[in-house]
Amino acid sequence: MTRLETLKTNLLAHFGEAAALVEDLGELTLEVPAEQWIDACLALRDQPSLAFATCIDLCGVDYATWGQPSDDAGAAPRFPQRFAVVVHLLSVTHNWRLRVRTWVPNDEFPVLPSLVDVWPCANWLEREAFDLFGLVFEGHPDLRRILTDYGFIGHPFRKDFPISGNVEMRYDTEQKRVIYQPVSIEPREITPRIVREEGYGIERY
Repeated sequence: MTRLETLKTNLLAHFGEAAALVEDLGELTLEVPAEQWIDACLALRDQPSLAFATCIDLCGVDYATWGQPSDDAGAAPRFPQRFAVVVHLLSVTHNWRLRVRTWVPNDEFPVLPSLVDVWPCANWLEREAFDLFGLVFEGHPDLRRILTDYGFIGHPFRKDFPISGNVEMRYDTEQKRVIYQPVSIEPREITPRIVREEGYGIERY
């Protein structure tokens, strides 16, 4: 039995045959309901047969517009929620990795319990997901922006965030300080011009 098969067996033994477990490209992804987020992560950390003591990464995902129905037959269905949180875990004891995903309830105000008490390193990672996606982690000890500026408006990794942003900053010589003002860039669509020589693609001998 391979290491991946052993991990899959151990996960099914703990979470049951109904566990939302997907194997793809030599990796396993466990999907957990939001209401079981903390309990599932504690089990992944504390169960000796799993022993995921290390959280490598935590990130937010915005699935807006991804896989929406189109005119094409067999288009991928919409996901249950717009936002998801994904953690990547490592077990040094067993030398295996796992991806865990949960869907965050309420697209308008997405809130999920914080994992800081499970893996302390989730602190800055959750702050990043809050800053870039607007995901709120309940119980986080210091949930504030970590990458964008203090006066930043919005969450730049959301699919509906304007490419040019909402505000721009410049140095005002009269006030002798940096100021913020509405973006003055006019949105426009650029269509690339393709120029090819005559007979392009015809093999010559």
